[in-house]
Amino acid sequence: MKYLVTGGAGFVGSHLVDRLISDGHSVVVLDNFSTGRQENLNQHSKCKSLEVVEGNILDSNLVNTLVAKVDRVFHLAAAVGVFNILQNPIESMKTNIEGSENIFDSCLKFNRPILITSSSEIYGKNSSDLLREDSDRIIGAPQKVRWSYSDSKAIDEAIAVSLHQQRGLETRIARLFNTVGPRQVGRYGMVVPRFVSAAVKGEPLAVYGSGKQTRCFGHVLDIVEALIRMEQASQSIGQPVNVGVDSEISILELAEKVIQLTKSNSSIQFIPYAEAYSIGFEDMLRRVPDNNLLKQLTGWTPIKNIEDIILDIQNSLL
Repeated sequence: MKYLVTGGAGFVGSHLVDRLISDGHSVVVLDNFSTGRQENLNQHSKCKSLEVVEGNILDSNLVNTLVAKVDRVFHLAAAVGVFNILQNPIESMKTNIEGSENIFDSCLKFNRPILITSSSEIYGKNSSDLLREDSDRIIGAPQKVRWSYSDSKAIDEAIAVSLHQQRGLETRIARLFNTVGPRQVGRYGMVVPRFVSAAVKGEPLAVYGSGKQTRCFGHVLDIVEALIRMEQASQSIGQPVNVGVDSEISILELAEKVIQLTKSNSSIQFIPYAEAYSIGFEDMLRRVPDNNLLKQLTGWTPIKNIEDIILDIQNSLL
């Protein structure tokens, strides 16, 4: 099988490329390297099964050329990270909406099955226990630019669902929760690599807000396994599926665990949201997925826990 992976030089994308090549497939990567990195794919530098194309999903002609010569598509390319969205809101929305429309149009034109990665940001400020795929979205005011990423992903999901229902396109939607592991960088706001990097250097771990907010962190290798299983499951077509673990940890507990496991002498520093991001920044207190649908459709079960994640990231930095 030959796959197109948009954003294939990124954190999750490059691990997905590893898996596809390991499984014997050929892969074409499309990445503009704005957040993706060539070194994420260097292990395949002599691999004849991989073609890397530097380009943008906003280039519809390029997208058509690449989609036409593959069998199936994984669409991961997107503007990501809270810092990135806040600093480049217009470019981010353009990439996430118009770029995805180009991918969808091309897949429809050539009748190529597509799996898109969405985000738990879809749920916005909904902090209910165990968020299900049909849980309500609770989003802040439009002038709160922080929520523009959530809106763009909601549009992508709606297009994917509609294309399946009205045009018969084979679409799948993987709604990713916090995914972490080696190759992830902290400069876009990703908390676990930011904490581990600081701990390794002996620098203070910056906890934004009170630290009482909780998240669920899934190892990238477990998440890639879920994507592979979803892409192969006919029952997953045409609907969003939560992809994430349901083991909850507070950000303060995470910081303490990072210091403990890395044997660091770092301290913990609390920084108000207004100082870390901007005045009026909104965040959610909890975000816990109900992943029962994923398990029912694919039989998926995560293998790695938060301790494995921290140590794997630490080892990748040494």
